Order: sequence, then C-alpha cells, then structure tokens
Amino acid sequence: MTRHLLSAADLDAATATMILDTAQEMANLAGHQVKKLPTLRGRTVVNLFYEDSTRTRISFEAAAKRLSADVINFSAKGSSVSKGESLKDTALTLQAMGADAVVVRHPAAGAPHRLAGWVDGSVLNAGDGTHEHPTQALLDAYTMRARLGRVAGLHVVIVGDVLHSRVARSNVLLLSTLGAKVTLVGPPTLLPVDIATALVPGISVSYDLDAVLPDADVVMMLRVQRERMTDSFFPSAREYARRYGLDGPRMRRLPEHALVMHPGPMNRGMEIAPEVADSARSTIVEQVANGVSVRMAVLYLLLGGKPS
Repeated sequence: MTRHLLSAADLDAATATMILDTAQEMANLAGHQVKKLPTLRGRTVVNLFYEDSTRTRISFEAAAKRLSADVINFSAKGSSVSKGESLKDTALTLQAMGADAVVVRHPAAGAPHRLAGWVDGSVLNAGDGTHEHPTQALLDAYTMRARLGRVAGLHVVIVGDVLHSRVARSNVLLLSTLGAKVTLVGPPTLLPVDIATALVPGISVSYDLDAVLPDADVVMMLRVQRERMTDSFFPSAREYARRYGLDGPRMRRLPEHALVMHPGPMNRGMEIAPEVADSARSTIVEQVANGVSVRMAVLYLLLGGKPS
C-alpha cells in the first residue's frame, strides 16, 4: 500500500485485490462474539467532514473502532471552519494533535491531495467534490465479488448523473483496473461523451438504458445530485424517471443473475423504484455492511504495519 488513498487510480490490480482479500478477513470477524482487533490500539483516526454524511462517516468510525483506534469526529459545522479557518490551518491543528490518519470529505476537488502535503499521517479520501470516492468503489467491487464470485469480465452498467458523481469516476477507474467492462448510461446533459474517454479509454457510453440491460451483470444506479446542479439538466423528475429510472419492468429485462446497486442515499421513485430497491437483486444494504469491512482493510493496510 501507498501512504495515502486519494484516488482509485492509485491502486493497481494486485493492491486492489489485496484490499478486497483483507476485507474478506475483516468480514469474518462479524461472526465472532468479540468483533474488535487490537491492531490499531494507540493510533488516532480523525474523521474530517466538510460535507454532510451518514454512511461514509459512520462506516469509517465503526471501522476504526473495530481496529481499536481512537476516533475523533470533526465536523465543519460548529468548528473554527465556520469562523473562516483554512483547510491548511485545520490540517496543522490535526498534525499537532498527533493524528495518524485523516479521513476527509470536502466539497472542493483535490482537497485530500492538498491535505496529504500538510500532515505526516495517512490521508484517506472520503469524497472530494465531484472528483472521487475510492473506498466506495472498493466496497462496490467487494460486493460484486461476494455475490458473483469475480469482478474481471463482468459487464457493469452505471446509470444516471455521471457528470456530478465521484462514485462513478472511482468505479470506472477501479473496475477497469480489475478487468470489468463498464458502460455509462444517462441523458446527454449528464453524460458528455468526453467524460468516459477522459477517465479510461474504451469505456462505452449509451443514452438508451433499455438497450443495455439484457447484457448487464450489474446495474449501478446513481443518485441525481440536485444540490450540485445549477442548470436544468433534464425537463422534470418524472421525465428522468421515465427514461432512466430502474423500475420493475426494466429490472425484469436483466439477466437472472444480475445485481442492482446504489451507493445511497436514494431518491426512491426517481432513479430507482421502491420495489427494485427492496428486491432480492438489490445489494444496497449489503453495500453498507461491506463498507465497514473494506474500510477496516484500508485502515489496517495503511496503518497496521507502521511502527508505534
């Protein structure tokens, strides 16, 4: 492992596979009466979140605690950030407190990369603007492998607001590294063709969801991120759901083994129908559970081998 995890592009196939294998070992702990390991006892992990989060922040907190680390949760709201403190000064404060790892979510793309230059500890990108979210891609790959037995050779269809999705970017990078075929689907306004070629050459693009469903092993629905939209990218929510929402009839066009995924939070009735989200094909709850194991693996591999 490198010192930081800032991008899915930081991971080659061997390193990504090592993380997934380690996550499987961590998942095995869930069946034990005592779910904690002493691996990171005496280490301090700081969750530095400048944006609201439920799943990711709690997942990283649970992961660190199961490894016996001390956890500090830092929210921009109610802190000195609200008084104008810069990211650099916040970083220097964390450095002075002896943070061994900083998990950061920030609205500005590239913020974790800047942070990595200011602290001695490891930096983990928990989402930077519309740029990347590497641990989400890792837990998605882990979920695919757990359900389907492999990632290489799978056809993964990623649907929706690709333009604003850090989840899509990290998944394209990681899944391509692991040998999956990726097709991006969405309205032209949310899926410029050059997005795919800029991420990884050879990624397929389609504006017709119905055309790609019969050949899909995995369909990953993306949340429509209205909070990041300043223009009208589609006529209405109803029109978007009609063209790009995954409902019951569309789900039945999928092969029998195909999975339905969503990184959450969901806009039920818009990008995904309730009957699909709650179906046996859905891995949405599993993804949340798997996120803890994957983030345990990442923290373990980044910090576990360091001297006390």
